[in-house]
Amino acid sequence: MTADIQEILVSEEELQSLCDKLAKQITDDYKKSDRKLVLICILKGSLMFTTELMKRIDIPLEIDFMKVSSYGTKTVSSGYINIHLDIKREDMEEVDFLIIEDIVDSGKTLSHLVRYLKERGAGSVRTCTLLDKPDRRAVDFDPDYCGKVIPDAFVVGFGLDFNEKYRNLPYVGILKPEVYGG
Repeated sequence: MTADIQEILVSEEELQSLCDKLAKQITDDYKKSDRKLVLICILKGSLMFTTELMKRIDIPLEIDFMKVSSYGTKTVSSGYINIHLDIKREDMEEVDFLIIEDIVDSGKTLSHLVRYLKERGAGSVRTCTLLDKPDRRAVDFDPDYCGKVIPDAFVVGFGLDFNEKYRNLPYVGILKPEVYGG
């Protein structure tokens, strides 16, 4: 797999540092809330990031999962958001939801999910992304918490994939264009 990587963009050490920084911000921001903090891990790409992040958040929390897609097997978002796995809760108004995403490109997915959860009566909804590509933004959206802004390159590793491969790399790397046909 490493032979397919053009360049390591975010090292293992930097990923750990980003998780530390984000967890501290989240802990500080939510420690006085009177609602439950529920992290929503967006499957599958956010699993590794969510796991590392939640170990470092120093307040009680719950975790839930959603599975959404807009990419399929392509390298560019279709713009259409499919919810394949939804959360089911009776206590929406008592919850501070923090959606955990691996990367924000167009912003359409997170923008849609924030609106969706608010319409369902969530107490509050914020977003946290490990990586942000603002050059790809198609809607007016900025994540509440962001680990690192990156250039417009096709990245894999630390949960991010191409056709379900490369998720288990311990770093984030730029995939060689010849691998994905770019």
